[in-house]
Amino acid sequence: MDFWLSFLPIIIYILLIILLIIGIILGIKSIITINKVEKVVDDVNEKVESLNGLFQLVDFTTDKLVSITDKVVDGISSLASRLFFKKKKNKEEDTENE
Repeated sequence: MDFWLSFLPIIIYILLIILLIIGIILGIKSIITINKVEKVVDDVNEKVESLNGLFQLVDFTTDKLVSITDKVVDGISSLASRLFFKKKKNKEEDTENE
C-alpha cells in the first residue's frame, strides 16, 4: 500500500507534465496557423479592395439600365392603358349618343 501511495502521485505528476507540454505545443502551433490565416485574409482583402472600382462601375451601370427599362415599361404601360381606356370611353359615348 505504501508503494502505491508513493508511486501514483509520481505517475500523475508525469502525466500532468506531459499534458502541459502537449498543450503548449498545440498552443504554439495554433498561433502559427492563425498568423498564416491572417496573412491569407489580408491578401484576399487587398485583392477585393482592388476590385471595388469595378464593382462600383457594374453597380452604376445596372442602376442606369434599370432606370431606363423602368421608363420604357412605364411608357408602354401608359400607352396601352390609354388605348384600352380610350376604346371603353368611345364605346360609352357611342351608346349614350344612340
